[in-house]
Amino acid sequence: MTDALERLVDSLLYEGYALYPYTPGATKNATPTPFGIVYPPRYAAALTSTFDHLELRCVLQAPPEAPVTAEVRFLVPEGERHQAVARRIELSGKMVGALPGAPIEQETRIAREPRADLIVGVHVGAEELEDGSFEIVLRIENRTPCAEGLDRAAALTDSLISTHPIVRVQGGRFISPLDRLVRSVNTFPVLATPSDDAIVGAAIVLPDHPQIAPESRGGLFDSTEIEEALLLHMHVLSDAERAEIEQQDPTVKEMIARAAAATPEDIMALHGRVTVSDPAPEQVRPPETDEPPAPPPGLEDPRAGVEEAHVEGVRFRRGGRVVLRPGTEADVHSRILDGRTATIERIFIDYDGKMHLGVTVDDDPGQDLMRDTGRYLFFFAPEVEVIEP
Repeated sequence: MTDALERLVDSLLYEGYALYPYTPGATKNATPTPFGIVYPPRYAAALTSTFDHLELRCVLQAPPEAPVTAEVRFLVPEGERHQAVARRIELSGKMVGALPGAPIEQETRIAREPRADLIVGVHVGAEELEDGSFEIVLRIENRTPCAEGLDRAAALTDSLISTHPIVRVQGGRFISPLDRLVRSVNTFPVLATPSDDAIVGAAIVLPDHPQIAPESRGGLFDSTEIEEALLLHMHVLSDAERAEIEQQDPTVKEMIARAAAATPEDIMALHGRVTVSDPAPEQVRPPETDEPPAPPPGLEDPRAGVEEAHVEGVRFRRGGRVVLRPGTEADVHSRILDGRTATIERIFIDYDGKMHLGVTVDDDPGQDLMRDTGRYLFFFAPEVEVIEP
């Protein structure tokens, strides 16, 4: 794994691990991260919002002999509140052409004294698609037994937290999940390297090719927030809050110390960025004019409507005359015109095939003005009677 990819996954691994004000007594920090959790099966089966597995699916363009490798990064809760240990499960590589008939299967036991082992099953398979590409599947299962009737906090102690699967290939490239949509479960896969030879299943929604800003002072756990604001917030923690933080997870303690060491210049560097580049070549623009742009040639005028239409055997034509017969369900403005004659000025057919008649009232003194300005009254076919010429 490249250094840039390693730093990215390290940052994602601790996203949501602790939240400002970072004190263990804060309600929001009562339990670990709510992201990327793979619960024990007995607990997950009781709820529709929980999963005992995670499944990353993606499309790979590569020759059959291209080697594919995979690994899983996650946190295992230990101790109280946010104390957790980062774990990694690596799988040996295999040529992608061999995966459809012989997927990789591995079960790993993670020792946790004095608790029982955490049992994790990993499957890597592939299906060859019609265009010669492969649909890769990386499935992670939590197979750890747990007691019945656990609450969420207790179930988290037997869970994989902030689970991030990674798949890599040599001599091939992954297709963006935005371009070739395949259904993943409990994860959000994104392209993770400039050469598209690695894909990461993120626990939060990210764009392809996510990067850590060069100005960053390091992971702040809730770093989807504005880093500048978080650093400023930490500088105003009280002595009592700092003392409380000193007693908790060493990972949080180290982050607080790093943030507290940030100088005013460091914080100002987070305030914004100006990228200096050569000016773009000047584009020649047409001279300014008050005239509206000319429509493309051959474009039909949507205001023209059609010359005639037939509805249930009745012919309606532009310029024809009708008697208005609005029903009782029509509004009062339409009902007061009941029995008046009108001229069909426009006939429009909507996307559902329904006809709309734009008319002007014949004995209205303003009929010509309405016609000239295109201000019509609209009725449906059942609301008029055609006067035969």
